[in-house]
Amino acid sequence: MVMGDFSKFLRNYLLKAEPLSREVNIAYWNASISGKKEDFNRYADLQVKLQLLHSKKEAFEKLRQWKMDSSPADPLVKRQIELLYNDYLRNQIDPKLNKKITKLFSKIENQFNVYRAKLDGRTVTSNEIIQILKTSEDSDHRKKAWEAGKEAGALVRDDLITLVKLRNEAAHSLGYDNFYGMSLALGEQNEEEIVSLFDELETLTLEPYESMKDRVDEFLAARYRIAPEAIRPWHYEDPFFQEAPRIFDVNLDQYYESQDILDLIKTFYAGIDLDVEDILQRSDLFEKPGKVQHAFCTDIDRKGDIRILANVKNNENWAGTMLHELGHAVYIKYIDASLPFLLREEAHTFTTEAVAMLFGRLSKDAEWIQATMRISDAEKQKISEDLGEHQRLSQLIFTRWCQVMLHFERELYKDPDRNLNELWWDIVWKYQRLTPPENRNAPDWASKIHIVSAPVYYHNYMLGELLASQLDHYVRSNIAQGPGEGTLYRSQPELGRYLKEKVFQQGARYRWNRMVEHATNEKLTPRYFVDQFVR
Repeated sequence: MVMGDFSKFLRNYLLKAEPLSREVNIAYWNASISGKKEDFNRYADLQVKLQLLHSKKEAFEKLRQWKMDSSPADPLVKRQIELLYNDYLRNQIDPKLNKKITKLFSKIENQFNVYRAKLDGRTVTSNEIIQILKTSEDSDHRKKAWEAGKEAGALVRDDLITLVKLRNEAAHSLGYDNFYGMSLALGEQNEEEIVSLFDELETLTLEPYESMKDRVDEFLAARYRIAPEAIRPWHYEDPFFQEAPRIFDVNLDQYYESQDILDLIKTFYAGIDLDVEDILQRSDLFEKPGKVQHAFCTDIDRKGDIRILANVKNNENWAGTMLHELGHAVYIKYIDASLPFLLREEAHTFTTEAVAMLFGRLSKDAEWIQATMRISDAEKQKISEDLGEHQRLSQLIFTRWCQVMLHFERELYKDPDRNLNELWWDIVWKYQRLTPPENRNAPDWASKIHIVSAPVYYHNYMLGELLASQLDHYVRSNIAQGPGEGTLYRSQPELGRYLKEKVFQQGARYRWNRMVEHATNEKLTPRYFVDQFVR
């Protein structure tokens, strides 16, 4: 009876869930573009409705029984039950508490999206602050810009701590110690395994990172005419030191500033048999007042309405960002359309990150730059060594930054009442070796929007990097045609076809670990990432 009963349940569920999930996604898209409070309120209201749909206790009990039942022979039925059970479980909390969480989340997101920093009496965007940190040699001006960018933290701190406590309250009601552990479990991940993997990465990267960071600090000290021990967080080019400063003599923006990077990237994807024209046509790609200042890709309806929100400039940063976001987009686009609605999504959030990172890396790759922008062999040779070192530095820095996010969020949800300002800088020092600003007691941690909008997510970026390197290794070993490293850097339809067949089309048919083995013939391993960027 399981098949018949579940099929009837599923039909009734999808009649409500499909149109409602589309409404939610459209509302978030519109709010992210407009920045209007009423649009974010509409999104929050619809999100509550969707959560309420998954909060029905009678339906949850049925799913629990079906999940325990070993009789369904169809693996797609089993998988749908498994995914629906997790969706319902995370919503088995008091509706009033659920509404509080959603409303507060929406309020904080709106505050982030409309916030514009004040610097020297004028309003500046995030892009402008980053530009100052990339170009200014005036330490005082850099410090002011860095501090201005952190002011959003003070704006949202109290609400964010309240949100953390509400999330923990929800987790407790479902039998979990805290929201952090619950999020991992419902994401089909084991906390001990994730932490163990990160501890292994910490050990493997500590000595190379410290050596490279000493080199960075010496370079920056000379640039700003200060002693290396005087280097502070605002002397780096990224506000959180999650991206590598340009210590090598390569100005990649010079290759992109005269290009139409959207046309460039569209042509590249077409060359590997991944068409993105329709995605770009539906997207919103340039700056507007009130619009979210970062970038994201969204699947509106699991039927092909895939969009990207961005604030594109003709520079390397936005070239990398668009390569990355279109990596997400093509993954979604080429999921097998014949799969059931519930399985028309990625195997896991980190598997789509892996594909996005695989392509996002290319904007800094000499082979790709030459193939895409037709620079000479001599020019390519001139930049290759420095770009290779820059990529190594970038990955080392990002690996250590991911450690910060994982360990800070883990401690945040364990005890949100502790001194979080002090905890933040203790963890930043441990993993990034950044000297904290003197006499500063500010909620700098709260200025990282991901803690609000994508909680317990950052570790997936690191897992994505591991899988990106594993996919990269597999492609080079099994699919590459011709000499050198050309597989990812020039027109090779075989690359797109491999990804479509082995990764994209599978959707959520399997759990992520089975999909990884299916695509690469081995389990997820840090070996290829370490070989590529650390050793």
